[in-house]
Amino acid sequence: MADLTLTQAEAHRATRLDVLLLLIAVVGLIAAPFFFYPIFLMKMLCFALFACAFNLLLGFTGLLSFGHAAFFGGAAYFTAHAVKEWGWTPEAGILLGLVGAGGMGLVMGFLAIRRQGIYFAMITLALAQMFFFFCLQAPFTKGEDGIQGVPRGYLFGLIDLNQPLNIYYFVLAVFLIGVFAIWRIVNSPFGMILKSIRENENRAISLGYSVQKYKLAAFVMSAALSGLAGALKALVFQFATLTDVSWQMSGEVILMTLLGGIGTMVGPIVGAGLVVTLQNYLATSPLPVTIVTGTIFMICVLIFRRGIVGEIQALLRRLS
Repeated sequence: MADLTLTQAEAHRATRLDVLLLLIAVVGLIAAPFFFYPIFLMKMLCFALFACAFNLLLGFTGLLSFGHAAFFGGAAYFTAHAVKEWGWTPEAGILLGLVGAGGMGLVMGFLAIRRQGIYFAMITLALAQMFFFFCLQAPFTKGEDGIQGVPRGYLFGLIDLNQPLNIYYFVLAVFLIGVFAIWRIVNSPFGMILKSIRENENRAISLGYSVQKYKLAAFVMSAALSGLAGALKALVFQFATLTDVSWQMSGEVILMTLLGGIGTMVGPIVGAGLVVTLQNYLATSPLPVTIVTGTIFMICVLIFRRGIVGEIQALLRRLS
């Protein structure tokens, strides 16, 4: 009984510590635009949400997709076109991007989840490349020029998103809502089933779960949240280009997730922050960004196999 009470007390202390760290992080993000360039911070938040959405599929379901750029870039195109050509409000454009990415995820996931492992990854890559060439040829995407000059407009007809602080806090709010949605999914009974599929799919099947349906649901959720990140990115930078749907973008989100730590809530955010920061500060240096990030990735794989956050969590568990 004493051991049980001690364990419960430790759990309560850990929960309080998590809540305290979360509050500190939120306060830091609220104050950040007064000390750092808002566009840089918004880019970091968009890619952090993208990495968290990808981690929902890889880290908690065990499915490695090489085609998530299709959802990220596809939503950017949908939102940019709706806002610029149709005159939609920014919130309606973002909603269209989210729904459009979710619909793409439903189609691609239905075709891909019938295979496992490397076959699943290759099917997602092939489908994403098909969408890339569609974007290259489709009239509404403007080909290699992309959709440029996307107006940010007024949020709910009241808030001018052309003001840096206004759009920053809007992006921050959407980021927090997206991360909370992922946390809620992961810590729900549905999330527990996803983890069981990741750990032992055959056992989940033997327990009577329809594994294919759960995989498809996770794929669609991950695609929709990736689309939310892409839609935000289109408004922040006011353009959508082929770079957003290229296979290199899929590689970047995989890199971010692995660097931070797959299967953790904070890891993808840390990984995205690291990669975006390197890209930003090395852009004007003679050092090639891809070589530096590739070297860091190699070091992480060789030394920190669980990722940065994963290794820190493992160290804390050993110490406790």
